[in-house]
Amino acid sequence: MNFPAELKYTKDHEWIKIEGNTAYIGITDFAQRELGDIVYVDINSIGKTVNEGEIFGTVEAVKTVSDLYMPVTGEVLEFNTKLDTNPELVNSDPYGDGWMIKINVTNVSELEALLSDSVYKEQIGQ
Repeated sequence: MNFPAELKYTKDHEWIKIEGNTAYIGITDFAQRELGDIVYVDINSIGKTVNEGEIFGTVEAVKTVSDLYMPVTGEVLEFNTKLDTNPELVNSDPYGDGWMIKINVTNVSELEALLSDSVYKEQIGQ
C-alpha cells in the first residue's frame, strides 16, 4: 500500500495535503481497499465551515456506506466533480485524481495533531 510522506493522516483514514492555507482531502489507500469498489461520493458541505472531526460527506461502496470526517476545521471550497461520473478514481488513484474536497484551513494549529505516514502505517499494522 502507498502512503505518501508529504501527506498527513487521521485515525479515521482520511489524508490531507496542505498547500498554504488551502488543503486537499481524501481517503487513504488502506481505506479504499477496506471499502472495496466505490460507487458514489456524496459531499453536502460545499460552502460550509466544518469543524475538525465532523462529517463532511459519505462514500458509498458496493456493500457499505462510510462517513467522511474532517481532519481540520475549514471551509469546504470545492468538490472533485470528476467523482460524479468516475467515483472509482478513489480506488484507482486515492491521492491524485481521487481527492474529494478542497478546503480553506481556518485553524492551522489543528494540523499538529495529524499523523505522519509512519505513525499512520503503525496504526493500521503496516
